[in-house]
Amino acid sequence: MSLDVSPALLQQAERGEVDEADFVDCVRTSLPYAWEMISSLVAQLKVDGGSFADNQTPPPDEQARGQLLRALASDAIRGALQRHFGVRLAFQNCHRVAVFPLDASADESLTRFTSVRSQLLNQSPELRDC
Repeated sequence: MSLDVSPALLQQAERGEVDEADFVDCVRTSLPYAWEMISSLVAQLKVDGGSFADNQTPPPDEQARGQLLRALASDAIRGALQRHFGVRLAFQNCHRVAVFPLDASADESLTRFTSVRSQLLNQSPELRDC
């Protein structure tokens, strides 16, 4: 299961539209490693500036890796995180998360990060089975 959904949030979904803030809080509590990773990258981007901030350190264990995969593979979760933090998210392999500002100044960096070339250059034998 991706998220630990409270009965109240599930009832909200069954009734119709879900408050996105409630959904984001569910993501925060269900996927703490992914949340912390993205939060720290957003903070780094704000402090350092530049066109993006990224993580190149593999997760400490499979549980953490799974959290990143669930957060970034789900369009709903990824979209909610992007709106919450006001960034664009990109992902390579099973651990390299990057945050980009929403403005057009980062378009070239985002295109380069998400290119086939960059994906190929980010491969390593250690990550083959991640």
